[in-house]
Amino acid sequence: MEIECTARKVGNSIGIILPKGFVIKEGIKPSQNLRIEIKKQIKVKDVFGLFPEWKTPTQKLKDEARKGW
Repeated sequence: MEIECTARKVGNSIGIILPKGFVIKEGIKPSQNLRIEIKKQIKVKDVFGLFPEWKTPTQKLKDEARKGW
């Protein structure tokens, strides 16, 4: 099952809170060992500027892509 949650600072650590409905549905108990897969969400604004060698303006790239349509 996959859920979204927000990491929060807890003392000197980072923790996550599992929603109550998810805990009940999965039958999770306190002190139970869990295996969690972490996937960080990438925001579009974080991608901008990653390729400074691309000097062609975005609008020009879009225009060239639309020529064949």
